[in-house]
Amino acid sequence: MKYHVPMFAVALLLSPHAPAADVPPRALTLKEAQAIALENQPRIRAARLAVSEAQAATREVESAYYPLVSASVTAAGADSFTRDRNGVPTTIDTRIAAGGLNNPTVLSRESNGLMVDQLVTDFGRTRNLVDSSRYTSASREEQFNTERAQILLEVSQAYYRALEAQAIVKVASQTLDTRQLLLTRVTLLAQNKLKSELDVSFAKVNVEQARLLLVQAQNALEAAFANLSTSMGYRDTRSFQLADNATTTAPPADLAALLSRAIEARPELASLRADHNAALKFVKAERALNYPTVNLLAVAGVTPVGDSRLGDTYEAAGINVSVPIFNGGKYTAMEEQAKLKADSVNELLTDAENRVVRDVRIAWLDTKAGFESLDVTMHLKEYAAQALDLAQSRYNIGLSSIIDVTQAQLNETEAEIAYNRAKYEYQIQNTVLNFQIGNLR
Repeated sequence: MKYHVPMFAVALLLSPHAPAADVPPRALTLKEAQAIALENQPRIRAARLAVSEAQAATREVESAYYPLVSASVTAAGADSFTRDRNGVPTTIDTRIAAGGLNNPTVLSRESNGLMVDQLVTDFGRTRNLVDSSRYTSASREEQFNTERAQILLEVSQAYYRALEAQAIVKVASQTLDTRQLLLTRVTLLAQNKLKSELDVSFAKVNVEQARLLLVQAQNALEAAFANLSTSMGYRDTRSFQLADNATTTAPPADLAALLSRAIEARPELASLRADHNAALKFVKAERALNYPTVNLLAVAGVTPVGDSRLGDTYEAAGINVSVPIFNGGKYTAMEEQAKLKADSVNELLTDAENRVVRDVRIAWLDTKAGFESLDVTMHLKEYAAQALDLAQSRYNIGLSSIIDVTQAQLNETEAEIAYNRAKYEYQIQNTVLNFQIGNLR
């Protein structure tokens, strides 16, 4: 066995199925995360396809401007019969006698021809339908921009949440090291009868609390990476080494300028405006149904085989004018329906503008509060660190109990966590503000 075990170990290491070495997490910046999300997210691809669909619909409506050319091949075999008229036998061709008011003669033949149908004018219906379709296409493009901005917001929020969780894991790890060191010192002092076992018990409680904090922080970091991976379009959870390059600047002071910017730049509002214009154009198109439609028709072809009474070629041209007279009020109802839809879209636009104003105001207030919290938590962290140094010094010379030290450690840990949370919460709120005013593109 002493020869087989090493050989088995070598074979396992050389096996292609041997476990690979741990791969370090990929370095990732916020810009890289956003670019990956815009490439991978199914929602952005769906929005892009919706834009292409709307553009195809526009081309479909525009096709009415061009002539409709169709080719026909017709072959018919017609029967005939002989009837005695005033003592004279007469050959009579087959006629269609049922199913219509006309009574055309059917002649045996095989003919090939082309027919051209060109719209001359429908008094603006096609033009307005094309304009309506173009506005709808523009609306889909703005919806694509909306989805793009939403994805950028989600990725940014997830990225800063992961940075926050990463920082808290670091704080929890340092807290555990610090409290473990205190436990070691207090245990040695207790062994030398310089401190009591009660102090050791308090130090042990502190260490276990730090372990619990570290477990919770690591779990929160894994959850943050799962959220970040999903926002980037990945199905599995991936770990990253995140770059913290964010700068802290004061929020804009002029709320009125932000509100004006949001009303002008938000893609959701631009989409609704395009929808409203599309609805207005559709109203005009429906109104044009009450006007005549003029078409130019032309046909030409050859009849290589057929009745002798048919020529070898044929051609004809004409103008067809279709005038609506009565349809039971259908066109009037269609126009009224289109008007109501346009009014409805306009009301939705007004409501959306009101909501944007509200959201910008709230985001601005949250950003201001977050910026102020940065200064407060920074001072809190400094004071907590000073208090901990003082408490440890007093404990070392016997002027205070370990309870003072553990409370100071707790305050210092909470202050560190509060500062890190405030730091990244401000970045999130600033990103939300940029999203609300339409700057996140």
